[in-house]
Amino acid sequence: MKSISILLSVFWMIFNAGCNKKMVPVTSSIADTTAVYHWAKFNMGADLSYVLQMKSKEVIYKDSGKAIEAFDLFKNNGCNTVRLKLWHSPKAYSSKWGNDQDYNSLEQVASLIQMAKSAGMAVNLNLHYSDTWADPQKQIIPAAWAGLDLTTMKDSVYRYTLYVLNYLNSKDLVPEMIQVGNETNTGMLWPVGKVDNNDFNAFAQLLNSGIKAVRDFSASSVIKPKIILHEAQLQTASWWIAGIVNAGVTDFDIIGLSHYADWSTINNMTDITALIKKLKATYNKEVMIVEVAYWWNTKDAAGNNIKQTPVAGYPFSNDGQYRYLKDLTQAIIDGGGTGIQYWAPDYMNSRGGEMTARSLVDFSGNALPGIWFMKYAYHFFKK
Repeated sequence: MKSISILLSVFWMIFNAGCNKKMVPVTSSIADTTAVYHWAKFNMGADLSYVLQMKSKEVIYKDSGKAIEAFDLFKNNGCNTVRLKLWHSPKAYSSKWGNDQDYNSLEQVASLIQMAKSAGMAVNLNLHYSDTWADPQKQIIPAAWAGLDLTTMKDSVYRYTLYVLNYLNSKDLVPEMIQVGNETNTGMLWPVGKVDNNDFNAFAQLLNSGIKAVRDFSASSVIKPKIILHEAQLQTASWWIAGIVNAGVTDFDIIGLSHYADWSTINNMTDITALIKKLKATYNKEVMIVEVAYWWNTKDAAGNNIKQTPVAGYPFSNDGQYRYLKDLTQAIIDGGGTGIQYWAPDYMNSRGGEMTARSLVDFSGNALPGIWFMKYAYHFFKK
């Protein structure tokens, strides 16, 4: 009897092992537990500034094979915040970006804010203070402000910021967050507000003008937008935030960072957590990754090879993109960060370009597994 009992026990162990093996999904990293987050607890964001342009090109998005509007696609997959870029007078600037210039005016951005709020999502309004892209390589003064000195430029920043918020308030479209500048690594509104030789003074004065406009507006507004200041890349974040704070910029709510792995020297998840924890503890501000993207394919929509290099352990594949975003989000949470916002997840272009291989939809508009990172059940720790 004892030998029979042992044999039965061994059989039962083998049987259970076989059953457990069958229960493992084909792609073991795909989330099997989900959660929905309020934007104020943790910001699961998507920059959907391309929606109107994609509509003009008759792009159709699909979720599980069914056609769906862009805002509904992201809301249904856990997005609680929409980030939108605003240019001062986009038609005043002609560049290689072509008709992309036509989709970032105040009136058009207001229509996107309406879509976001109708879908029940918060809004991060990103003021570039330019007629075109503002980033670490360029911060071009709006044509309407050409030739202004620092004193007049400060006044223009204040009045413009206040005008934007009052315009949106008149339509019940006040954003929950507002970025005073975009990727302002070495200042804004060059050359007036450019940081040279570690001199942050002029830049700080311009930032404070934008901040004052938001605070003055908030004094009588039901929605009081949180202020985000934005720098690109983790490795220069400590230098940058020290520079603006030491120059007198202290009245803001959120340190906003871009994180693109191929241009970052900080890619280990443990190191990302440590940096966020350090920034939060040092400055007592919220910390968010307000721009991030990761590739899901090694070729773009036109079949050209992607030139970027994957982070170790995260190949450019559907599963690799999903796992990278999931692990990055957990690293942000572990550091005490309060959000992640994906850049251009809705972008499609049949002519190719590397952006097409880092959207959260494939070349045919189908939602990719990467989009699921926004509704994964993350581990939050009590403070």
